[in-house]
Amino acid sequence: MDIKEWADYQGSGIRPPDFDVFWEDGLREMEALPLDYILEPVDIPSQVANFYHLTFKGVGGATVHCQLITPKETDGKKLKGMLQFHGYHTDSGDFQDKIGWAAEGFVVLALDARGQGGLSQDCTQTSGGIMKGLIIRGMEEGKGNLYFRQVFLDTAHAARILKKMAFVDETRIYAQGASQGGGLTIACAGLVPDLYRVYVSYPFLSDYRKAYALGAQTSAFEEIPYWFQFRDPLHKRETEVFDTLEYIDIQHFAPRIKAEVCWVVGMQDTVVPPVTQMATYNKLTSKKQLIVLPEYGHEYLPKVSDEMRRYFLD
Repeated sequence: MDIKEWADYQGSGIRPPDFDVFWEDGLREMEALPLDYILEPVDIPSQVANFYHLTFKGVGGATVHCQLITPKETDGKKLKGMLQFHGYHTDSGDFQDKIGWAAEGFVVLALDARGQGGLSQDCTQTSGGIMKGLIIRGMEEGKGNLYFRQVFLDTAHAARILKKMAFVDETRIYAQGASQGGGLTIACAGLVPDLYRVYVSYPFLSDYRKAYALGAQTSAFEEIPYWFQFRDPLHKRETEVFDTLEYIDIQHFAPRIKAEVCWVVGMQDTVVPPVTQMATYNKLTSKKQLIVLPEYGHEYLPKVSDEMRRYFLD
């Protein structure tokens, strides 16, 4: 399908009337937490970078882990900051992955999402199922207990920490991520509107109703039909479920974003269908650009990394 066919698609989501109030309340909860964090040096050989484990206490008391990579030489200058967010169920990767950005003068803070492949703690308490994934974690208790509410607030907390570092230029904070990491990047940009530029590849966590309607059993959204299959086979709670998930649907953050956005989509993506991504992209009102790869899906995208360097170093 031609991307132009979705140029006017506004998503299947129904933005809750109290969406902004809900998230402003969450931000106040997060901002009431201290900016304290613990740094632990990591011994990795490098001529250009220093490496640290950084941990902080997030909402709900969870210990949240990040990697921090800084240039060895700062020359007393304020440096650009970069937030990085990882894909579903994985972690922030190897420290080695970020050396190139440190060599270019960036201070990189890479977050481990709670309870996934990294070192961050998940304190969500729920009587509901978490079959196949985390979108539905905490959902049965309502919007305030959603797992991704806490993770989205963690992204804003990480941005808050990075901006307050003495050697970081708080007016030049960049963010990037792919898949779940792309979704977290968009959520972060909605919660922290003074980010400078963001770069996302095939972002996840957008347009749950549409993803379900497309047959989500074979996509990254598979936990939604599994939840119905085992918890509500007669769909008596369908309206309640989708109305609750609207609070963590990234398409509703798009109007809040002021940062410049570069978005990459593979038209053969069956994991995060392109139409679900366009629900969010089309709602962006800030400066934006779309890079389309017609023959690629949810996979390594060639030449894209070079474009990202130009975008972040311009």
